[in-house]
Amino acid sequence: MPPDEYESRNDSVLAWKKSQKLGRFAPDAPSIEEQKIRALQREVDERGIEPGKRCHLLPGTDDRRGTVRFVGAIPQIPGLGPWVGIALDEPSGKNDGSVKGERYFECAPNCGVFVRPERVEVGDFPALDDLGEEMEEI
Repeated sequence: MPPDEYESRNDSVLAWKKSQKLGRFAPDAPSIEEQKIRALQREVDERGIEPGKRCHLLPGTDDRRGTVRFVGAIPQIPGLGPWVGIALDEPSGKNDGSVKGERYFECAPNCGVFVRPERVEVGDFPALDDLGEEMEEI
């Protein structure tokens, strides 16, 4: 049954929910945007992402490591909910902790990056010492 036809029926579960003001039809129900923001904030809380914690990005595919310096909304970046600002150990980032002139945290040039919470894993991740390992092989 096409969605338009189902929505127009009076004998459906959808019609009953509308008449009873349940679920998304409740007067105090959060909007879809609010639900997404709450879900992202829950993810931040559940994963323990907070300023000062060591982290690495995209576990298994991206070996960049750093320290969480900022968690929150950034109006200059499109997308709802919190962003995670990370000061990377090496200059492989996109910024210096600022976005369009607004500073969110301090770090060296090209050592800052803002990512979504699902791309961050916090834990005991020491800085990578790539140069030291290379020098030992020589």
